[in-house]
Amino acid sequence: MFKSLLDIQNLSVDEIRLIMTKAEEMKKDIDGDTLDVAALRGKNIVTLFYENSTRTRTSFENAGKFLGANVTNISIANSSVQKGESLIDTGKTLDALSTHLIVIRHSASGAAKLLSDNVEAKVINAGDGMHEHPTQALLDMFTVLLHYRKFEGLKIAIFGDIKHSRVARSNIWGFSKMGAEVTVYGPSTLLPDGIDKMPCKVARSVQDAMKGADAVMGLRIQLERQQKGLFPSISEYKKYFAVTDAAIKSAKPNAIVMHPGPVNRNVEMTSDIIDGARSVINEQVSNGQAVRMALLKMMLAGA
Repeated sequence: MFKSLLDIQNLSVDEIRLIMTKAEEMKKDIDGDTLDVAALRGKNIVTLFYENSTRTRTSFENAGKFLGANVTNISIANSSVQKGESLIDTGKTLDALSTHLIVIRHSASGAAKLLSDNVEAKVINAGDGMHEHPTQALLDMFTVLLHYRKFEGLKIAIFGDIKHSRVARSNIWGFSKMGAEVTVYGPSTLLPDGIDKMPCKVARSVQDAMKGADAVMGLRIQLERQQKGLFPSISEYKKYFAVTDAAIKSAKPNAIVMHPGPVNRNVEMTSDIIDGARSVINEQVSNGQAVRMALLKMMLAGA
């Protein structure tokens, strides 16, 4: 098993399949109340989040505790980072405290790899800058797999701020590796340079992106970017780029609606879509628990 999980781009198809299999086993154990609550007894996990998080951090903390690990959350605001301690020195301190695995979120792309290269502990990237967010993609893929029992031949449509989204990058790599077709759509100013070199198609309209989609994923619009004029007004964005009842009619009748959260209601998606029958947003959160438990067990218990 890999020492660290830093991205999806460098995971193999077999590794992704194995993670999906183990996640399904974890989900059955959760649902059947048959978890091995001592699986990670004696293992020490630290969540090191330099950015705010609710879903991801809580999910990792619960995942470790459910399997019997000791889980410590470091509050950056109250840590030695505020005194100027470097990431590498923080990591070496955690090594000295017998930490077996560090879950890191950081605003700088490459921070997770830098940490992994300089510590003995295993590392899971919980989002680094505009690079990747591998566990989010894995839980998104797991959600799709539970609904369709396959990836091959599916169409995944991703809407919104592709340029700044680490979630989008991880999902593009992940779904395409497994045989799905990924289509992205958003304002031209929110498409990254080099998008033509990634394994996805760029749609020309909402209808083009939606056509025949099996899964429709919205991405959070970072409203602070509106101050930089990178996309039209909120009302114009909603009119031309949002996932709405009218837009989703072009998708397949059984298409599911996804979002990594948090959602700006009535911006990237309307409330009737978020709360509608197609929505699996809350399922994604639950499935994320199973995926992260599977990863922790695989990386720390050799399962």
